[in-house]
Amino acid sequence: MRRSDEPTDWREGRRLRAWQLKQQGWSQKAIAEALGVTQGAVSQWMKRVAQRGVDGLKRSPPPGAAPRLSSAQRAQLPELLAKGAEAHGFLGETWTQDRVRLLIKRHFGVSYHRDHVGRILKAIGWSVQVPIERASQRDEQAIERWKREQWPAIKKKPSRRDERSST
Repeated sequence: MRRSDEPTDWREGRRLRAWQLKQQGWSQKAIAEALGVTQGAVSQWMKRVAQRGVDGLKRSPPPGAAPRLSSAQRAQLPELLAKGAEAHGFLGETWTQDRVRLLIKRHFGVSYHRDHVGRILKAIGWSVQVPIERASQRDEQAIERWKREQWPAIKKKPSRRDERSST
């Protein structure tokens, strides 16, 4: 288990080491040389300490847009999906990214691009669905006829290298 005063990554460790060296009376130039950084970097780090204290040197997560679905709404999504696609007015039980996108829009009033819906589904542990049963309109005789008559004509012919020599 990591202690709260331990660095979370090497960059944070380097910034904290720079502060320790500054506390020991080292010059910014000497700190920069010792840590392999520019004097400007050391200057910026010391400015952060002056403004925010030593916590200013700690790693902060990169800023990004706030999620449009709240954590409570995201927690509801698996329950809604478990009811099945037909329960939400779709024809057939298969969930697609477009269908989930529409479900989110209808229930939560939030719009997402369908590709982002795939990331949301992955994050909540859902994967692409494969139909359990074959299509009811599947014509087995037509499939067999196609395999027998059309597939051989499409199938790749052997290359010259694979052909057997008659000599």
